[in-house]
Amino acid sequence: MPDIYKIKRGLDIPISGMAASSVRKVSGVAAAVCPENFKGLTPRLLVQEGDRVLAGSPVISDKNHPEILLTSPVGGTVKSIVRGDKRKLLAVLIEPGGGDTVFPKRDPSAMDGAQVREALLESGLWPFLVQRPYGVIADPSLTPKAIFISAFSTAPLAADTEFTLSDDIKYIQAAVTALGKIAPVHLSVKGADSVFASLDGARIHIFEGRHPAGNVGVQISHICPILKGDTVWTICPDGLAAIGRLLLEGRYDVRRKVAVCGPAAVDPAYIEALPGMPMAGIAPFCGAADGLRIISGDILSGTCAGADGFLGFFDNQITILKEGTEKELLGWMRPLRLKQFSADRTYFSWLLGKGRRYDMDTNLHGGPRAFVMSDSYYAKVLPMDLYPVFLAKACLAGDIDKMEKYGIYEVLPEDLALCEFIDPSKNSIQDMIAKGIDLMLREMT
Repeated sequence: MPDIYKIKRGLDIPISGMAASSVRKVSGVAAAVCPENFKGLTPRLLVQEGDRVLAGSPVISDKNHPEILLTSPVGGTVKSIVRGDKRKLLAVLIEPGGGDTVFPKRDPSAMDGAQVREALLESGLWPFLVQRPYGVIADPSLTPKAIFISAFSTAPLAADTEFTLSDDIKYIQAAVTALGKIAPVHLSVKGADSVFASLDGARIHIFEGRHPAGNVGVQISHICPILKGDTVWTICPDGLAAIGRLLLEGRYDVRRKVAVCGPAAVDPAYIEALPGMPMAGIAPFCGAADGLRIISGDILSGTCAGADGFLGFFDNQITILKEGTEKELLGWMRPLRLKQFSADRTYFSWLLGKGRRYDMDTNLHGGPRAFVMSDSYYAKVLPMDLYPVFLAKACLAGDIDKMEKYGIYEVLPEDLALCEFIDPSKNSIQDMIAKGIDLMLREMT
């Protein structure tokens, strides 16, 4: 019998712009390999402008772990190499027009752990495995105590994995079987009727409740909390599908259905895209509107890509918001605000019903100031045994002992995204946690 966890704390943000369950076609565009998508990677460029590559050909390797490769998502020609300040490598842009690398087909049930590692490293699919603590690419030399998978997301306007991956169950099953040769696999689903609940080779857990019930970090904290010295790996469902296609069909295929959504999106729907797709490809969803913010991911923990950015390697959602540049005269004296949402019911809009959706924008309605609330306030939306204010302050102070004491090993910034959303002090709590993790990586690894 699956374990059932009922998450009572959390918050579902009622934002408008949910993607319709249909797939729209977009014109073929280039794809990019962006090393900044992978925390802990020190990139070493393996190609030059004008080189021909196949889908699955190595483009970048890790200087510290040369066996970890970033491969081209599409066959074609290296169009340009984008660099930033101090010649920092930002992206390798590839123009489509080539074939695929042919990998050997494998039977997952007949493989051992070493063969699974070799197949994932050779193909460039290894970076789908994320290691906790710290959220870095998994170290191939380590064996985790478990591998955790969240088969659903509760983030605002999140892509419905039951819709995007229902045709890929056989590939996901193959990947789960293969990963089970490395470590025990824990799979979390949102209900017993989920299409993923019937997968073999994994311990099934059912999570019910509001966001962040779908965050794999929250699930790990309930199933088997991470202690000092522990190592666990996580992988997203899209990564499982790609691994399954590699093993069963011998091809590198990281295509996925991506939800293009948000209050400013024109006719929100799904598209079929590759990671690294330029945001220029979603121009039809933006219409003629100006002043838009294009986010790769969700509104809480996504990355602001802009019109010139790219779809993140791990993302299956693009959110389009209007930039909130308007200022309200004496806004703090206007509690009516029937068109704005308040998690604390400060505005009277909550009287209009729970099913209402709001056209939210990026306006913070205030500026950063000192923390004015206690941990009990943030605990309303954080279903983890943590003290978020103490942890954030320890990260700001760079106090490693207190960061360990208050749970830095258990969290990634996304796990405290709702704390940042409801924070009346307008502090960037996720940035604080990210800086604390960076300090831990420098000092403790």
